[in-house]
Amino acid sequence: MNDLLKMILFDANTQWVLIGTMLLGVASGVLGSIALLRKQSLIGDAVAHAALPGICIAFLLSGEKSLFVLLIGATMTGLLAAYCIQFIISSSIIKEDAAICLVLSVFFGFGIVLLTKVSQTPSGNKSGLDDFIFGQAASLVGNDVKLMAGAAAVLIFITALIFKELKVLTFDPSFAKGLGLPTGLLNFLFLSLLVAAVVVGIQAVGVILMAALLITPAIAARYWTNSLSKMIVISGIFGALSGMAGTLISTIGEGLPTGPFIVVTATALFLLSMLFAPERGLVTKWVKRMANNKQLRRNKLLQGEKRSGFHEL
Repeated sequence: MNDLLKMILFDANTQWVLIGTMLLGVASGVLGSIALLRKQSLIGDAVAHAALPGICIAFLLSGEKSLFVLLIGATMTGLLAAYCIQFIISSSIIKEDAAICLVLSVFFGFGIVLLTKVSQTPSGNKSGLDDFIFGQAASLVGNDVKLMAGAAAVLIFITALIFKELKVLTFDPSFAKGLGLPTGLLNFLFLSLLVAAVVVGIQAVGVILMAALLITPAIAARYWTNSLSKMIVISGIFGALSGMAGTLISTIGEGLPTGPFIVVTATALFLLSMLFAPERGLVTKWVKRMANNKQLRRNKLLQGEKRSGFHEL
């Protein structure tokens, strides 16, 4: 415990990783809430997997593992995947789930092929690109974390600026169009923000687990409120707690991966919410049901006593 406290207080790299994962958790929770209500959560999963070929292509073209260059490549293929899904849905009879599965499989398969190609190059074994599959926050240096933290902060700021428009678009697209809002542009912008959030987080969480960080805090927050504004705040808090807890747990021992612990923490928060949320928690509902049944039995006994007393008179 003392060693962990010393690392938090005096180790600059631990501090940067902690800040970066916290902001990443907030951004993922905020955007994940809107994606959940728009029924676009699985698009984040497809985008995360589609980022892998972009990372490999960027490495093959640049010849170096520069996080900025790799994230540009990931963003390009992530955006391409997101717009391919939208195009397939709008221009064919294929349903959304099938389109997501198709795009995810094709892009991720292509990424694995390129990753194999990278490993066969002279510098491929030292590239460390396989860290992007499962995430490796501990390998981040100060400049990488600054880039991630800055991008996450920008995503949160932009989402706050267009929150009212996104809220109307989420709950009533026809009304939003009637108000004259640029619905097509807003859809494009939100998908771009979602892609950016995924791309920013893949180094820490990995392409496989990034979707969980988008979806899990949002689902957990949904148990606590019916208000979108409150849900976004709660989801952002859950995301931040998950990022911080996962980072701190991974620093306790050697070789403990940060990304999986972040997702495990988010899952623990989801389970607590599912069981003990004030209105919708399963345990809370069971306790209320038992209390109501007890009250009903008591009322029936009182009614029975009153009726028996009446007949005796």
